[in-house]
Amino acid sequence: MSEAGINSTAASLLGFLHDGPLTGWELVARAERTIGPFWSLTRSQVYRELSHMAGLGLVAPGPVGRRESRPYEITDAGRRAFADWAAGGPDAATMRLPLLLFVVLGRHIGADRLAPMLAEQRRRQAELLAGYQRARNQLRAAGADPFRLATLEYGITVARATIRWLDGLGPQLTAPPDN
Repeated sequence: MSEAGINSTAASLLGFLHDGPLTGWELVARAERTIGPFWSLTRSQVYRELSHMAGLGLVAPGPVGRRESRPYEITDAGRRAFADWAAGGPDAATMRLPLLLFVVLGRHIGADRLAPMLAEQRRRQAELLAGYQRARNQLRAAGADPFRLATLEYGITVARATIRWLDGLGPQLTAPPDN
């Protein structure tokens, strides 16, 4: 966390606010569209971070509008905090993949239960891959920025790799044990 007290979640919100003022709801929607597949962000986190950042002077809340919505705008201090955060580079990646947890604990779950789970995960990855490919085509046609496309390419690569990995799992993981 930087001296200004921002973490990666706050930094993502400041990054979105570089494009102009947004309400909490709009920030959640933007996050779901752009970083949702690789960064978990809940509505409560967004509002908690906005409140925290407003207290630090990193964002300025605008007037309350319809349905109690309030736009937030990044301040100069927020731009500096974002720049400081970005200058530090990303932390070491940590993986929290429920699929791998199920596989590593598979001997306690049993192949009869694990095999359908793995088949479902493969189906989901294939759906995800197809969605990413559609999004890539749409974004290219719309002239999307190369940073967004590069991130999408990462998702495509990971989905393909996961499918290959699942397809390569042998019967030792998915077949019932001999008694």
